[in-house]
Order: sequence, then structure tokens, then C-alpha cells
Amino acid sequence: MPDGGANATQEAAPRTAPAAPSAAPSPTGRRALWLGIGVILLALNLRPALVAVSPLAGTIRSESGMSAAATSLLTALPLLCFGLLAPVAPRLGRRFGTERSLLGTMALICAGTGLRLLDSVAALFAGTVVIGAGIAVANVLLPGLIKRDFPSRAGLMTGLYSMSLFGGAALAAGITVPVQQATGLNWQATLACWGSLAVIALIVWLPRVRSRTGVAATARQTARPVRGLWRDPLAWQVTGYMGLQSLSYYAAAAWLPTMLEDAGMSAGDAGWMLSYSSLLGIAGSFLAPVVVGRRLRAGVLAALGAVLCATAFAGMLAAPAGGAYIWMTLLGLGQGAAISLALLFIVQRAPDARHTAQLSSMAQCSGYILAATGPAVLGAVHDASGSWTVPLAVLLALLLPQIAAGWGAARPRQVAGR
Repeated sequence: MPDGGANATQEAAPRTAPAAPSAAPSPTGRRALWLGIGVILLALNLRPALVAVSPLAGTIRSESGMSAAATSLLTALPLLCFGLLAPVAPRLGRRFGTERSLLGTMALICAGTGLRLLDSVAALFAGTVVIGAGIAVANVLLPGLIKRDFPSRAGLMTGLYSMSLFGGAALAAGITVPVQQATGLNWQATLACWGSLAVIALIVWLPRVRSRTGVAATARQTARPVRGLWRDPLAWQVTGYMGLQSLSYYAAAAWLPTMLEDAGMSAGDAGWMLSYSSLLGIAGSFLAPVVVGRRLRAGVLAALGAVLCATAFAGMLAAPAGGAYIWMTLLGLGQGAAISLALLFIVQRAPDARHTAQLSSMAQCSGYILAATGPAVLGAVHDASGSWTVPLAVLLALLLPQIAAGWGAARPRQVAGR
């Protein structure tokens, strides 16, 4: 198996050999360091503005008069944006360059959080859609940037990228309410505070956009779309793994606090359990791509991550509140490893940055549309069965195709397409 770190590009030759455009030299020294910091800051912005809604959901409902169903749309709409707008991202990269497009995503997040300052339910939903659109484009373009600018450090950068995703989510879940309590801000201003993180990323990323070399390299490497990718079995295995692990993550995140509350845990403790799981996810997401090929084969690691999640779900069936820390530890590590591997497969299974952007678009389009159904389906199953036993059994069963897709996506081959 290929190494997820220094040997990430030492893979078997692709089944077809698309002509790869000449790439610009990889950044080195201080330039590489600043580019890496820029990538981390971009990734930190891809979850907080959305996750921050959950801790404030009760306040938003009581002060706005929104129903529970309407409030749940604040979580579902961004996932639909992730899926529906993913195919647009490669076109934006080709038209404007990856650097400029990523700068635009931070501007959209800033604009969306600004809209949330308005005392209007319509503005809240509009801001959520704008934020979701910005994140959707960044989700797709960042793996291609890593492939292009860090070909020999793909595993390390993917680990840092996915670690930042979990870190941003954990930060938003853990400190949104304390920030509101400490500052006395209303919920609109509290949500808008997360736009400051996007402003910082925008400022740090701006010099990269002004670099003509970087923009020219992007234009050369993304000059035309990849054809035939949607007929490639390996591309569908990568897509299946992305979708199934995303469905498991978002379905569990939506309902685990409620499961724990129904088992007798207080609302505050149940919310903390979800934050704690995200904190452990940081470790899992960083370690997984770094150890691939050095200590464990990628397919084995994908299976191991699923086994950790399966143990957590089984534990929730047996003793949800009593063993909560154990189950959330295992779930965080398993889910963190899974998202990191999903992103790493996108980078490693593509021969160049152009294919990476297209594979990222395909995987995230189908994957996030599938994931958007997870919370609603799990809730419907709970309503029909009257308990959390069947929903947890469904989550357990879905881990089997996830293992199969991960095993296939881990094969040291590359996708076809011209």
C-alpha cells in the first residue's frame, strides 16, 4: 500500500494514463509553511458557522417562534448545499483559479454570518444557505490544492486538514454557549461571531491569490473537465465510502445527545458528550492518514475505524449513559479516522490536481446528498419504532457497506477518465 505521508504519491500506475499537465514546483521553506497555515485556517472555517447553531437551537426556537422541524432545516440545508453545489466547484476553479475561488468561499462565509445579524428568520436561512455555498466549494477545492502543492506530504496535509475540520466543529460545539453567557450577546450576534474566523483566513489567504505563479499553475492543471469519471468503479468506491461515513457521522451527531437524554443524562452533559467525541475525532483524523502505509494498510484502517464505531453503537444499546465516555471515545476516534481516510482516498486515487478536483466533486456531491437524509431517516425510524434500538441497529448495519467501500477505495490504483 502507498504511504500516506512521504510516499503518498508512490502508487501503482493508473489503469489509464491521462496526460498530466506540467505542474508548478511544489512550495518549499517559508512559502510552504504559510501555505500550510492558510490551508489549516481555511479548513477551520468549514464547520463552526454551522455547528454553532446546535447549542443555540433551543434559544433560537423560543425567541424566533420556529418549529422544531424548521430549526432542523438549519442543519439539513448546508448538507444539501454541500451535495448540490459540489459539481459547481471545479468549474469555478477552472474559471477563476483555485486560490481566488477559495478566497471567495471565505467572503461568502463572512457574508452569510453577517446576514445572521439581522433579526429575521428569512435572513437566518439566507445566511445559512450562503455559508453552505461557500463551504461546499471549499470542501471540493481543498483536496485538489493539497494534491497539487503538497504531493510528497499528502498524508500529513490531509491529516492536518481533517484535524482542522474536527477542531473547528469541537470549538463551536464547546464554546458557543459560554461565549454568549460571558458577553451577554443575543443569539444572532453570537452566531455572527464565528465570521471573525473567516475574516482572519481571508486576510492570511489574500497574498496567495496575488501570487501570479499559483494562479497560473491552477489554470494549467484544471484546464478542462475529466470525462468518464462517473463510469469508473474505483471512483464510485471512493464516493461510497465518503457518503456512508458522512451519513453515519451526521445521523449520529444529530441524535446522540437526545439518545443520552432519553437514557437519563442531563441536556448539558449530553451536549458535552458530543463535544468530547469531536475532540477525540481530532486525534483520529490526524493519525489515520499519517500511519497509512507505515504501520497499517489503508483498507485495514478503514475496517478498524468502522469496528470502533460499531463498538460505540453497540455500547449505546447496552449502557448508553453508564458507559458514555467509553462509547464517545471510540466513536470519536473511529469517525475521525473515517473522514480523514475519505479525504485521503480522494487525493491518492487521482493522478493529478485536475482529477482530484473532479473526484472530490463527485464524492462530495453524492456523499453529502446521501448524508443529508441520515438525520431525518433515523428520526423517522425512531418515531416508528418508539425506541432508539432500531435506529442504532440501522447505524450498525450501515457500517458493513462502509467497510466494503473503504476496502475497495484503499486499493493502490488510480481512477480512469480523460
